[in-house]
Amino acid sequence: MRNLPRFLLLFVSAAVLARAQGGPPFITDDPAPPGNHHWEINFGWIANHNPGQSYYEIPDVDMNYGWGNRIQLKWEQPLAAGTNADNSTGVGLGESLLGIKFRAFQHYIPGKEKTDDNINFSVGTYPQVSLNTPAGSAQRGIVEPGPQYYLPIEVTTQVGWLALDGEVGRWIGNKNMPSQWGRGLIAGHAFNDRFELYTELYDLQAINVIGDQPKQRSLTLDMGGRQSLDRTNHIRLLFMGGRAIQAVTRANGEPSWIAYVGVQFLLGPKYEEADTPIAK
Repeated sequence: MRNLPRFLLLFVSAAVLARAQGGPPFITDDPAPPGNHHWEINFGWIANHNPGQSYYEIPDVDMNYGWGNRIQLKWEQPLAAGTNADNSTGVGLGESLLGIKFRAFQHYIPGKEKTDDNINFSVGTYPQVSLNTPAGSAQRGIVEPGPQYYLPIEVTTQVGWLALDGEVGRWIGNKNMPSQWGRGLIAGHAFNDRFELYTELYDLQAINVIGDQPKQRSLTLDMGGRQSLDRTNHIRLLFMGGRAIQAVTRANGEPSWIAYVGVQFLLGPKYEEADTPIAK
């Protein structure tokens, strides 16, 4: 981690927007829900490739609903494909991921109306549970055995032109899976209301080991963004690509490359109706 400061400097130098946004296509998330009665639905094709073991979601269906201005309900279900060290590939239903995001605190730009567009600092949490449905996919080695639980803290902050999303969370494992720390940082630039480009640094590191398995870690640097495909910005192309910034071996869990390509649908009340002042 001695090289981390220079990567933080890279994020700072790349960030020239008023608001950085986490979530698909990125690993790091942010505290912002989609808005009251709004849907955010993502269809993504995801790849995490290691010479010894690769994992793909073909596709991943990620559905999110805004329940009020502070809460988001999540359900995610992929069709998964896994390739092991023997180049044997299996396909099956991936883990179901259920979550509730809660934005606990937000600070507004002084003198501005108290809406999401004028938040310059917010903090939230996003508890999630990963379940094997059905259990056969885990038994065949396609997905990790569950259940597993994720307890993160997420922060978005804005200082002048600089905006960053940060996330620190702990995955609570089980007898077959180690517990892990997840840490992410994302920053970027919105060139206009239709095109955004971001950079992300993400670290997923095992806390303990299970049996004689080697300790796993995934430290990646990626770049991606979102491009609107319609005039009303309700349909967006999602894209991201990156790679490990440490040595990749067949056993250490570092991916030689990661990727996400997908489509996002934003549904709900019209913007003029939805962007109302937020209750204290």
